[in-house]
Amino acid sequence: MDDSGTRHPDHNPGKRAGHNFDWFALGGVLVNDTDEHAARELHAAFCRKWGLTCPIHSVEVRARTRNFLWLERRPKRNQDIFYEDLYQLKKAMPVVGLACVIDRPGYNARYREKYGRQRWSLCKSAFTISVERAAKYARSLDCRLRVLPERCNKTEDRILKGYYNDLKTAGPPFDPTTSEKYRPLSAEEFRKTLLEFDPKMKTSPMAQLADLYLWPICMGGYNADNRPYRRRRRMAN
Repeated sequence: MDDSGTRHPDHNPGKRAGHNFDWFALGGVLVNDTDEHAARELHAAFCRKWGLTCPIHSVEVRARTRNFLWLERRPKRNQDIFYEDLYQLKKAMPVVGLACVIDRPGYNARYREKYGRQRWSLCKSAFTISVERAAKYARSLDCRLRVLPERCNKTEDRILKGYYNDLKTAGPPFDPTTSEKYRPLSAEEFRKTLLEFDPKMKTSPMAQLADLYLWPICMGGYNADNRPYRRRRRMAN
């Protein structure tokens, strides 16, 4: 599980303002315990092929900066081969992509007048919704769920752990009247389904995969013609 964007309802969107997207998201990939070894082997083979010793970070790959500045210096043909290999890696992964993406302007339009400065940090909604979606999927397979977010800092890790504990003790924090149509899980159902909360470092192959899956999912709501998003949709069909 990874995050994307700024979790505060109010912030300066900076360069994003001109691109008409401004989100906060939490999500990534669901992988069965029995498939994780195969997923890690695929990741390791890709890294060996390209001589990678650093984490695969989506923003660096897209912008060809920092640890992936070497891509900028390669001929266009080599760049295309790398990106195609990366696509094929994601296509071969035995995982399911899942996320909750919150559009900040839409969130503020709906809640600013009613709640003002008491609006939740966006991570509270995004964490609850994404974990519940994952839990429902796990339950449909008679499985339990481990929640393994990418480690951030002690404060933010503690906040996410608090949301996780709250799901098991009180259930989702949303208004039961308005959320009933989504058939939310009860606290008891969460207790039976949630097995573990354990933040992972960026060096974790599965954390890197979560990062690689998350950005196209975010972009899909703003630009359905976005190439990585279109190709990701084709993986699922």
